[in-house]
Amino acid sequence: MPNLYPTFEVPPIVEQQQTEPAPKYGKSWLFDFAKGDFVVDGAGRVVQADGHTAWVQWCVKTVLTQRFAYVIYSFNYGTELEEALRQPARKAVEAELERAITEALLADPRTEMVRDFAFDWQGDEVTVAFTAVPVIGPPERLEVKING
Repeated sequence: MPNLYPTFEVPPIVEQQQTEPAPKYGKSWLFDFAKGDFVVDGAGRVVQADGHTAWVQWCVKTVLTQRFAYVIYSFNYGTELEEALRQPARKAVEAELERAITEALLADPRTEMVRDFAFDWQGDEVTVAFTAVPVIGPPERLEVKING
């Protein structure tokens, strides 16, 4: 008796590789965090930062901005610094700062990873050092002072 159900070879499934376009590194104005103002040249014009430097400045500003504190920023901008600093012990503060900073910086598609955290306490003030690795360009070692 012949088989009522036909048989055939199943063709292999070819998965399309979906490549995301590389993130764009726009330009920005160069900011001096120590002075709290934009950098100006001898002619009084604001100096423009290249794309990589603009990303580095974005990283520092994101870490220093309290998340949800300013209506102008989206919900995924900033770091939960106050929540981290309320932890009962320094090791808990450090762990929470590492988590919050990593989460904040990975919200930007230009950031590939954040690693190598180090903490230096001077009284209630902590200096957090970490390496931010961009998708394009060299990693940057950043330091941010946070008052507790």
